[in-house]
Amino acid sequence: MRKKFNIAALLFSVILYSSFVSADDQTIKQLIKNSPGKKKYPHSHTLVLLDSTSVKVMDTGLSYYTNHTLTKVLTPQGALQLLVQNFGYDPLTAYVEVKKIRIFRTDGSIEQIPLEDIMDHTAPARAIYWGAREKMVPVGRLEAGDVLECVTFKKGFTYALLYSSEGNFFSCSAGIQVSKSEDEKYIPPMRGHFYDIVPFWSSTPVLLKSYTVSLPQDKPIQYRVYNGELTSWIKFQDKRTLYHWHTTDIPAFKREPNMVAPSDVAPKLLLSTAPDWEAKSRWFYGVNEDYGSFEVTPEVQEKVDQLIKDCKTDMEKVEVLTHWVAEEIRYSGLSMGEGEGYTLHTGEMTFRDRCGVCKDKAGILVTMLRAAGLESYAAMTMAGSRIDRIPADQFNHSVTVWKRGKNDYVLLDPTWVPGVRELWSSAEQQQQYLMGIPEGADLKTTPISPPENHYFRVKGESKLDKNSTLSGWVKITAEGQSDASIRRSLRGRVWYQRHFIEQALHQLSPKVEIISLEYNDPYNLSHPMEITIEYRIPEYGAITEHNMIFTPLVAKHLFSGWTNSYLHMNLQPEERKYGFRTRCTKLVDFQETVKIPSGYKISYTPEFDPVQGTAADFTCSYKKKGRKLIFNQTLSLKKRIYEAQEWPHFREAVSSVKKVMDAPVILEK
Repeated sequence: MRKKFNIAALLFSVILYSSFVSADDQTIKQLIKNSPGKKKYPHSHTLVLLDSTSVKVMDTGLSYYTNHTLTKVLTPQGALQLLVQNFGYDPLTAYVEVKKIRIFRTDGSIEQIPLEDIMDHTAPARAIYWGAREKMVPVGRLEAGDVLECVTFKKGFTYALLYSSEGNFFSCSAGIQVSKSEDEKYIPPMRGHFYDIVPFWSSTPVLLKSYTVSLPQDKPIQYRVYNGELTSWIKFQDKRTLYHWHTTDIPAFKREPNMVAPSDVAPKLLLSTAPDWEAKSRWFYGVNEDYGSFEVTPEVQEKVDQLIKDCKTDMEKVEVLTHWVAEEIRYSGLSMGEGEGYTLHTGEMTFRDRCGVCKDKAGILVTMLRAAGLESYAAMTMAGSRIDRIPADQFNHSVTVWKRGKNDYVLLDPTWVPGVRELWSSAEQQQQYLMGIPEGADLKTTPISPPENHYFRVKGESKLDKNSTLSGWVKITAEGQSDASIRRSLRGRVWYQRHFIEQALHQLSPKVEIISLEYNDPYNLSHPMEITIEYRIPEYGAITEHNMIFTPLVAKHLFSGWTNSYLHMNLQPEERKYGFRTRCTKLVDFQETVKIPSGYKISYTPEFDPVQGTAADFTCSYKKKGRKLIFNQTLSLKKRIYEAQEWPHFREAVSSVKKVMDAPVILEK
């Protein structure tokens, strides 16, 4: 082990002190010779021996990156994974040159991959077409034990609203010579500043990962390591300051089902020259105001006047305009040239094209709210993972804020609320956001939306006859995100709506007969979704010589496949290492009264212990009242994002619900 560590340290020092020149071949061969193999990593197909990144930042913020990787093939499947090397890039903001790709064979030979074989093509895309391209380098046949070396040079930036929390969006281009005059487009939009988000975790084990950044001495940087420890140092050199971090023996990151984003819990490094979030807030406000993103045109004004002519309050105006943008502006992103990704397209453009991505839907809503005489601004957020305190651009989504009063801002999200009665999707609660306002704002977090705002209620009455035929009715009402789950399943499929509801009942019993069915228009957002079903189910219960056995229909959880994803979570692990999440807070409320057939009495009803705590509450009861059996159940899921230590309590509550679904009631003759 001592020998292996020394070789890794030697390789690291050669790369660090050679002004971004790769280590000599003899050193690399020594590392390969002494590197571990499949025996040490039985569950991995590849092993990264080295992942080294060096960055040189100029006064303007223009940055030059050199990346050097050595990846060892452990299995035939690993060879297939490395067969083609892909480099995604956006030519508007970044340039990369593939400097070297070589294979160190097990027989000691070195094979140079010809760079003229690089293929440049349009990157696969869906919904967002911003001109991204992809370089493909065919590597050819690899064998277990071979090591693939890649050295690339990049200049440019990855802009806000496109950053990948996995750290795998690599903006680059290969084989293109760029003159100094063209470097202007590679300077980041917040000119003079630099930020980076460096994951020190990997789905593949890594022996050595290092990151070094060189900045002018008069350009201070703040940084923080999250979720782990790194070796670091600072060095002054030639009127510049070198900052360095590295670590060794990174294990393959093991995910858990329904866990929070890996970047929330795995080691990472954040660094930024921006002083604070207030500075970023003021910049975001200024860059869009200067661009003219929210200028009101006569066409926009005319449409706004038409939409709000019957509105009596500001809130009514906000509701009408938010839902108009949500429903009428299609989510589809087209490349519009310079500034794509961090400026919001003008309201004029989005209104004309009737399409855009989140930032454009947010921008046109700001424009229309201003046309209605309301004060409104754009904001940035991160859907799916946490934004930490270092002001690096940890954003992938844009929304709108309405300033209702002094220090009173209301969040609006026209991207996430088509078919949702909310103006801000509660699937985004416990999520950080940054408003772009003139005076600047600090990072904020959306509050927890109470479970009762997202209720899913099922109430029913039924009766069993002596042949175990169950007949009766159920009424389903839903609000918030529960409403949205059902509503979105019905919208756009008029011919399918009845079939969708029938299918939900058929999952409970294939013999169900729907006698009548009523439900409100899923396109009308003025009222919560309601569905009323009258049904008949022959041979619903099991009949023995002395007993009839059944479970109340409501207890079986109608629409469980569409509205209640928590029922499909893996509840087997007793403990979790990482935090976890559900779609939204939720209140489930079930009631049913069952009239039992004459000649029978209730001999057994299941009993369940209540659950109460910070993660969830659960209660369930059966009561006898003459020849009637009254069933009641509630489940309250209190958060969207939970801590790992809350898992046992959450697991107990949801497991109890699943037990209720199968627990029988026994009638005796």
